[in-house]
Amino acid sequence: MTFTPGDKARQILERDSEVMSPSYTRGYPFVMGRGKGAEVWDVDGKRFLDFTTGIAVTATGHAHPAVVKAIQEQAEKFIHMSGTDFYYEIQVELAEKLSAIAPFGGEPAMVFFTNSGTEAIEAALKLARYHTGRPQYVAFMGAFHGRTMGALSMTGSKSVQRRGFFPTVPGVTHVPYADAFRPILNTEGFSDYGERVVDYLENTVMRQIVPAQEVAAVLVESIQGEGGYVVPTPGFFPALRDLCNRHGILLIVDEVQAGMGRTGKWWGIEHFGVEPDIVVSAKGLASGMPLGAMIARRPLMTWTPGAHASTFGGNPVCCAAALATIKLLEDGLIENAAEMGTLLMGKLRELQIRYPFIGDVRGRGLMIGLDFVADPQTRKPDRDCRDAVVDTAFHEGLLLLGAGLSTIRVIPPLNVTEDAINEAIAILDKVLLKVAHQYHPHVVREYGA
Repeated sequence: MTFTPGDKARQILERDSEVMSPSYTRGYPFVMGRGKGAEVWDVDGKRFLDFTTGIAVTATGHAHPAVVKAIQEQAEKFIHMSGTDFYYEIQVELAEKLSAIAPFGGEPAMVFFTNSGTEAIEAALKLARYHTGRPQYVAFMGAFHGRTMGALSMTGSKSVQRRGFFPTVPGVTHVPYADAFRPILNTEGFSDYGERVVDYLENTVMRQIVPAQEVAAVLVESIQGEGGYVVPTPGFFPALRDLCNRHGILLIVDEVQAGMGRTGKWWGIEHFGVEPDIVVSAKGLASGMPLGAMIARRPLMTWTPGAHASTFGGNPVCCAAALATIKLLEDGLIENAAEMGTLLMGKLRELQIRYPFIGDVRGRGLMIGLDFVADPQTRKPDRDCRDAVVDTAFHEGLLLLGAGLSTIRVIPPLNVTEDAINEAIAILDKVLLKVAHQYHPHVVREYGA
């Protein structure tokens, strides 16, 4: 089946091409009309399963009644009263909730609200430099932290994101992430690749390039998102936390994509038994409303009035959506993410057996990546095959997104049902068979796919 956009969609696509920035990365011509849960319909009424959730944003599904109600009720009271210069209770209430669930082992926290994950990263970087008085940062290859100049300087996912924007903000050193599927460093003497990465950071980078005493913070994703849904090895975060403790470096964990229940826990970092100093949240925080938060241990919030601010950050309507989202997460959606994530992971690994050009199935909860390879032995990335799967899935009624070199991210809403998962797997199985005939015909012959 080849999907052809209907009349309404074609008209909108034509209008879009005239007035929208060409920097957007639209992969296929889906024009959103409406959505409910994990289902969406384009403007011409064609139904799709949405396993993108707006890049892990609509955590509670599209148009969840509780979130819609909270937005409507707050909008009827007041829509804006800048939290930079005034007070309003709903912002305080949300900050109290985020402080209570922050992964700081029960230590009190304070919150700075923003409009996005990128802005929250900027706030974290500024706070770290302000509090420590140190000028340098460490970030990781494959990382994505945003596109404003500070966040872009920490990003190491794709060169196209930086091309044309140099020089970036100085003082950032990138090192390999704990990606055991495609390791960069040799592992001699180490049973855990993440420990090898931290050893390289401390005993090579910090001895030869940037002194540890000059580093304000290490910024790291608990699970890399845009970089390919890479889950670090078990020893990585404990070793990194230990290094930071010994050298007085702040550990900032980017939970923009992995946080808010996506991985079956409040925060992705909780899978690794480590407590950061600052955590950054956005995306699924408000179920689609634009809201970000930089949450720090209270003793770190030493900056003074005027040091940093945001006119729209912590918008009351967005705060209402976030409180409704948190209530839904508390009332069962985190548990559902863990349960449905286990089910989905198992079914995807069954597909991997049939289609070995899926080189890896990895993730936590409902944050799952499928890594496509040209050869299972060499693990050479197969981007063309990955892109063909994404495109063919769209034509078959399943919305997916790529990530990294050759990964597809599978990120349904946290209230996804078993029926929806089964439907998505059936579509994906059909898609993989079609793609196998074109890109990996030997699989069809050898495995009877």
